[in-house]
Amino acid sequence: MTIDDDNRPARQRVTLTGISSRSWEHPADRGALTALRELRGFDDLVKAFFGMWNERGFRLSYLAGSIRVDHRQYPRVYQRWAEVAQTLDVAELPELYVDQNPIITGSAIGMDRPFVVISTGAVEKLDDDELRALLGHELGHVRSGHAVYKTIMTILTRWVQNVSWLPIGAIALRAIIAAMYEWWRKAELSADRAGLLAGQDPAASIRLLMKIAGGGDLSQIDTAAFLEQAGEYAGGGDIRDSIHKIGMTAWNSHPVPVARAAELQAWIDSGEYARIIGGDYPRSDDDRDARVTEDIKAAAASYRDAFQNSPDPLVTLVRRVTGGAADLGEWAGTQAGKARAWAATAGEAAARAARGNRRDGGDDPGTN
Repeated sequence: MTIDDDNRPARQRVTLTGISSRSWEHPADRGALTALRELRGFDDLVKAFFGMWNERGFRLSYLAGSIRVDHRQYPRVYQRWAEVAQTLDVAELPELYVDQNPIITGSAIGMDRPFVVISTGAVEKLDDDELRALLGHELGHVRSGHAVYKTIMTILTRWVQNVSWLPIGAIALRAIIAAMYEWWRKAELSADRAGLLAGQDPAASIRLLMKIAGGGDLSQIDTAAFLEQAGEYAGGGDIRDSIHKIGMTAWNSHPVPVARAAELQAWIDSGEYARIIGGDYPRSDDDRDARVTEDIKAAAASYRDAFQNSPDPLVTLVRRVTGGAADLGEWAGTQAGKARAWAATAGEAAARAARGNRRDGGDDPGTN
């Protein structure tokens, strides 16, 4: 038995041998990822982006201005990093950097050699179990390939700002970007699940989200009360609150912390977490057999279930007006079936942005 730095016996974690990222990916995230990966020539387009913005130069900026973690620098963080990689069966550790930032945060960046950056705030404010959850979250982003597509989204966002004087083009691109923001929020839910699987401590994963919401001191914060906040946020108030929530989230890359905590708790309560820990999960060797139609159907089912069960006042009103969830189920299936179309449009728009940026001498994008 090993002992953590705080002298408590280390939690025994199950190594998830051969686990596929599909195990933790939210259905809406997985459907979009599968559609993107199925696009002919999309990988070549992505490589062109990274060649143009010089991934090596972006890494060099962290090498110059941050601390690269290893057994000599931040050895506690390095040990936790090695542990989550072992648990998620990652043979080769991506580079890990600590950047000066008092806020608890992390980023996964790159394609050919993805690397992870966490903040000094995370190092200072998280205990070992919470740190594993954060590091596992970022490693989940790496395993799922999220950083690649987030970078494309960053490029599209900047391009929209440059062509905002074109009403038609800007409106179309904004619709694409809004859809990608929705995917990004689901990708964050996926990574939260990866963090839980890496640390295998549900209480620590919830504490991490509490600290993201309210800082590092949990001595006066209660987990049950925090989850009660999540319930009030999801269903409290009236339609005015629903409209405010739409404004708060539509153009944000991350769901709010209370919503993330509620989603993670719901995933645990569904039995999926225990099933995976018990050894019942998709293997990476079978990823090539994944079918985009099945993943898109799962994404549609996810949105349909969310619509059926949401306590949000506006959603409740829509259910009443439309006569229930059947109409939305049909709508969700239709929209999910168009995933390839919007992904292809996004790729074409991004290619135009790339050509324009190449002429103008663009700068390096980052992902969070």
